[in-house]
Amino acid sequence: MEYRFIERKELKQKPAPGAELGFGKVFTDYVAVVDYNPEQGWHDARIEPYGPMDITPGTMVFHYGQSSFEGLKAYYIDDHTINLFRPEKNFERMNNSNRRLCIPELDPKEFTDLIVEAIKIEKDWIPKEDGKSLYIRPLIIATDEGLGVHSSKTHRFICMFCPVASYYKDGVKPVKIYVEHEYKRACKGGTGFAKTAANYAQSLKSQEEAEEAGYAQVLWLDAIERKYIEEVGSMNIMFVIDGTVVTPELNGSILPGITRDSALQLLRAKGYKVEERKISIDELIEAAENGKLQECFGTGTAAVISPVGEILHNGKNYIINNGEMGPVAKDIYDTITMTQHGKIKDEYGWIRQINI
Repeated sequence: MEYRFIERKELKQKPAPGAELGFGKVFTDYVAVVDYNPEQGWHDARIEPYGPMDITPGTMVFHYGQSSFEGLKAYYIDDHTINLFRPEKNFERMNNSNRRLCIPELDPKEFTDLIVEAIKIEKDWIPKEDGKSLYIRPLIIATDEGLGVHSSKTHRFICMFCPVASYYKDGVKPVKIYVEHEYKRACKGGTGFAKTAANYAQSLKSQEEAEEAGYAQVLWLDAIERKYIEEVGSMNIMFVIDGTVVTPELNGSILPGITRDSALQLLRAKGYKVEERKISIDELIEAAENGKLQECFGTGTAAVISPVGEILHNGKNYIINNGEMGPVAKDIYDTITMTQHGKIKDEYGWIRQINI
């Protein structure tokens, strides 16, 4: 994809080595931008300074929520090499979201190539310390100006970049979650499988209440029968029950996570018994009470693997694996992160290597 480069007059000051980064708090010098209209398709690709954009209060995304987004990471390997983890899969999933949201699809290869060019420009923003990376957030918003409930004809693709530390400030340590009974996340036929802003907006109330009660995430149940486990906060969820890794099957309301898919491939390749199926909260609690719930962990781009050490259900706490990270979660976490950082061979063709 051909693009214009609009240079900043003055570059930002980059964080010093070892500086506190948090997650999604610091933004780099540039964004990648591409516009869409029905006549030209995706056009006018450019890499331009991060900052305010020409969007008015009447822009339709503000009123009707027509948007999609993704999240992936770039990893510093050495002064000549940067790794991207499965970037085309992110754009394939973005297209899956776009189809549901009446947003035009994009070419995964062309847009991955554009991001690669932006990363080459922003290479000095990639942290070199272990556990840190460059988080990449592509998004698409509806840009027609006007009111009226219908799909926008014009759209804008924007990709921003953030140097980040661990998603959780305390690093990879088991978190506490609680089972949500009052609020509902999504249902089949809706947008639960899509990565869109509205899905996250409606989860904020529950997340806020969880944090106030001292819990890191919410374990969501299905919206119809209110008994089958779906996701945990911003991640997919997996359980090790009596030696078998069990994860909710994709059902149209669960996000098809790329880290989830990667973890499942690794689990099967390593010889673990794996089941993708419905799992009820009653089955999970029974396993916990019988001592058969050996591990629980979330999978997602931001945290990679997030072990769960405690679950609150109906006022009772259930401690998992003595509140410690289990061997299955550690095995998968180590394999994925070492692959991402180039410390072991990429056995699955997951890495897009950028030479700089």
